[in-house]
Amino acid sequence: MKPILLIRLIIISLLVISCSSKGSTKEDPLNYGPSRVELRKTEGRYRLFVNGEEFYVKGAGCEFGPCGLVAEHGGNSIRTWRVDNGVSTGREVLDQAWENGLMVMMGLDVARERHGFDYNDEAAVARQLEEIKKDVIELKDHPALLGWGIGNELNHGYSNMRVWDAVNDIAKMIREVDGNSVVTTMLAGIGRKEVEYISDNCPYLDFISVQMYGDIINLGQRLAEAGYDGPYLVTEWGATGHWEMPETDWGSPVEQSSAEKADAIRTRYEKAILSDPVNCLGSYVFLWGQKQERTPTWYGLFTENGERTEAVNVMEYLWTGKWPEQMAPRIVDAQIQDKGGRFDNVELEKAALYSAIVGVEYSGNGNISARAEILSEPEELSDGGDFEQRPETIGGLIVSATPDEVVFRSPGQKGAYRLFIYVSDDDSNTGTINIPFLIP
Repeated sequence: MKPILLIRLIIISLLVISCSSKGSTKEDPLNYGPSRVELRKTEGRYRLFVNGEEFYVKGAGCEFGPCGLVAEHGGNSIRTWRVDNGVSTGREVLDQAWENGLMVMMGLDVARERHGFDYNDEAAVARQLEEIKKDVIELKDHPALLGWGIGNELNHGYSNMRVWDAVNDIAKMIREVDGNSVVTTMLAGIGRKEVEYISDNCPYLDFISVQMYGDIINLGQRLAEAGYDGPYLVTEWGATGHWEMPETDWGSPVEQSSAEKADAIRTRYEKAILSDPVNCLGSYVFLWGQKQERTPTWYGLFTENGERTEAVNVMEYLWTGKWPEQMAPRIVDAQIQDKGGRFDNVELEKAALYSAIVGVEYSGNGNISARAEILSEPEELSDGGDFEQRPETIGGLIVSATPDEVVFRSPGQKGAYRLFIYVSDDDSNTGTINIPFLIP
């Protein structure tokens, strides 16, 4: 055997042994020990510190999306809504975050009154605490763990204030078994009733977190009205909520285009989040991925195909101070000829041919292309971010699609529908818009 070949075989063997060694610190983040996360007030402002270094949260809500790309675009943290989302375990989420240099605000899924849980049932509350304790003990020493988010919007559709007693008991348990992480709970908006009760009865929480959408532009006012002047995270914010947008005459909410969302996100970050350097600990934009909620494009910063919308470009700028070299196409508007656009209560005839004119701005160097689809409105609407079934694409209706024009045939049945238009470049950037219409 030639010496050079022998050397190569030895190197390959050593690499295989190294990669298969379960005790390697490169493979097991737990060998690094837990990160020490603290809330401090320094120089008149609240901040989180990780292992002694100031940590302002530049984060995104992410469970099923490309979480690793948060770091690539300049973010430093992700949040989840539960420990095990059915695709990845909590350990797998933390491991992936660690590999990408991200910290995780780990969500603890706490039962909601609006789903039928009774917080007067002491035995059920005790069982819930014990189940959550198992998750905390399992994950508490992971170095990518930033903190624990106890429940999500437990004040949405509730009446029993004892839920906050349960939250405090969970926070107390966490402090007893995990002395290295911060603890919060996520509120839908913020109200004086919750602030007063939590202030009086939840001493084991480090701070509260708030979740707002279009109304986040009034965040400072809402905090003042609620009487809260302590530290906080904004753990959900992004596009204008479907409940905040105008509706058609038949009750379909009008969705912002991806360009309008991007513009709104930049304004909200600069004027609501960055405007409070004293109490705001940072934020998690919603949603770093995609989900169906009223439409498959409403809240996700990515499309179902994994393409980046302009909101991702904006977040990269907000997190890093630099714009990406390649920006997503901007769909300025779309109008169905002789019928109108998103705000015009468009009514179409059955099985008739129509043309939608699209206005696109694109500053990139690549080629752009278009695709389109028609969906009916969802049959059952979700509440508070619960699961919602995506309507099936109605096949055979799109005749042609270019960045300037989409020719389509309307469905042959009465009902409420939407025409979705996507304009994409060669670098997986996409602009989106949809027009709701009715076939009476």
